[in-house]
Amino acid sequence: MSLRVIAGKARGHKLKTVASKGTRPITDRVKENLFNILGADVADSTWWDLFGGTGAVGIEALSRGATFVRYSEMSKAAIEVIRENLLHCKMEADAEIRRGDAFTFLDSTPDRNFDYIYIAPPQYKEMWLRALLAVDKNPGWLSAESWVVVQIHPREFRGHEEIELKNLVKFDERKYGSTLLVFYERKMK
Repeated sequence: MSLRVIAGKARGHKLKTVASKGTRPITDRVKENLFNILGADVADSTWWDLFGGTGAVGIEALSRGATFVRYSEMSKAAIEVIRENLLHCKMEADAEIRRGDAFTFLDSTPDRNFDYIYIAPPQYKEMWLRALLAVDKNPGWLSAESWVVVQIHPREFRGHEEIELKNLVKFDERKYGSTLLVFYERKMK
């Protein structure tokens, strides 16, 4: 699979992929649709890519004007690919990579808040649901008008359409072949 930056200051840069079955990079089609939905709101935003993978989503956000991306990732190989992709696109100064368990990070005291939290974990392990519930439980990670975006296979979402959440509410979902994007926003108090 070939990955590239679709738009912005790093447009056209090719990205390396991770040689691992645990990493499933976002396709250009899904990434383009995601960023079309987000539109101009990406400019000056902050992101946390919980399961960093190749770094493609965060790099696309930085390319389109985001100011900061945090990656969390367990895999040493994936971290190396994220680092190489950031350097290749000259975006390393605007990103932070933390090696470790995303759930441990989510359970800790927030050190900043994010406009977007992107959840695209390994498939079929309900890790997306666990991460979504952890974000909902610890809303200090969220800015006032933040979104949480979940990328999963549509089959993973069956039976979870109406998740009981305290701080987030689902407002949209979009299916692109074997990829489903589910959008949550912070509830207004």
